[in-house]
Order: sequence, then structure tokens, then C-alpha cells
Amino acid sequence: MSKVSVYKHALVKISGEMLGGDAGQGISTEALERFAEEIHGVRDLGTQVSVVIGGGNIFRGLSGAAKGMDRATADYMGMLATVINALALQDALERRGCHTRVLSAIEMQAICEPYIRRRAVRHLEKNRVTIFAAGTGNPYFSTDTAAALRAAEVHADVILKATKVDGIYDKDPKKFSDAVKFDRLTYIEALQMGLKVMDATALSLCMENSLPIVVFDLGVHGNIARVVCGENIGTTVSAAV
Repeated sequence: MSKVSVYKHALVKISGEMLGGDAGQGISTEALERFAEEIHGVRDLGTQVSVVIGGGNIFRGLSGAAKGMDRATADYMGMLATVINALALQDALERRGCHTRVLSAIEMQAICEPYIRRRAVRHLEKNRVTIFAAGTGNPYFSTDTAAALRAAEVHADVILKATKVDGIYDKDPKKFSDAVKFDRLTYIEALQMGLKVMDATALSLCMENSLPIVVFDLGVHGNIARVVCGENIGTTVSAAV
């Protein structure tokens, strides 16, 4: 594998379920340590690294709303869950000697910094891993949309969407043996085919800002570095195939 990064700045989007390990719930120490190791390794390649983590391993707003909760209240609870995950990842990174900052869209000054775009950019310039927590700070928006928004704001070169599968398929590969994997897609193709790479709002935001998305399997050790170093793994969504 080439040890030269092809991206100046990558934003990594990790679902909360990934942080929950095999169970998909709570925080798996093993998963947390491995993700921290990989993110630290990518930072050491010279790539500026931002991270957005979901909160589904603790609480998912849509699930709460489906059970009768007020949607806005449920979404705010989900945002707070992302802060818990962000603090856990920060701790794991800093125990490795990797300087890290958590910036939250909802102010909670006792535990993390408020999100201010210029401050985030300055942290990145100082080679600190920045973890963006609490989504966009608004209900009805997913952490996918938060990842697309933050990536555009801090001028990331790519969004690395870490999943449990090795790319995007025309249908669920876990249910259908004849599922076909795509190596590359355009934003329009992904939207028209309803492939749920990200939600439509996030995907449209990426399209408007020409932000490529690489969907890959985080379960394979070293895959974040492989993507950052330009290896052709997973599925790339961009303006042109």
C-alpha cells in the first residue's frame, strides 16, 4: 500500500452502530480502540482528519419518534448521544498522543467547544483531529447531512462513509446473493436509484459542492488509510463516473 495520502483533508463519517461493535449498542472498547488507531494513523500520513459520529448505538431520534415521542425532542436526544460518542473517541485518540478537539453544534462548554467554523479550520491547520458532535444542532436533519455540511464548511476533499459493507450495491447483499456492487456512481444515479448512500438532503449537498463520497467497509483493518492513499476500494460517488 502506498504511504502517500492523496487527500489534504478527509472527513470520516462513522455510524453509532459501528461504535457499538457486533451488538451495535453501547460503546465497544475494542471497536473504539481500533477506530482511534486507524484515524491516528491517517493523521500521521499528513492528512487533516475530521470525524462525524452518529448516535444510533445509544439513541436514534427516528426510533423514538416512531414510538410516539415528539420528533424534535427525540432528535435532540439523538444529538446528545453523538456527543457521548465523540467524547469517547476523543479520549481514545488522546490516550494515543493524538491531539483532538470535540466541537459541538449544541453548546456545552464544560465538556467541549462550541462549533465555530474558523476555530475548526484552525484546529485542522494545527493537525488536530476535529470531531463534530451534535449533528447540525437542528432536529429533522441526520448526521449524514451534518457530515456533508461540515465537510463543505471546512473544505474537506472527500467524505469517507464507513459502513459494514464493502461498497454500494443495487440491493442488500446480505439478503440477495445476486446483488451487484458498483465501483463508481454519479450523485444523480445514486439519487434516482434510491440507493440510500446517504439521505437525499446530504447527497444533494455533496452534489452541489462537488464533494466526492467513498463508501467502504470499516470492518477491514486499515481500510481508512487505503482509501486516503488512493486504493480503489469501496464505491465512489462523484460528479462523473
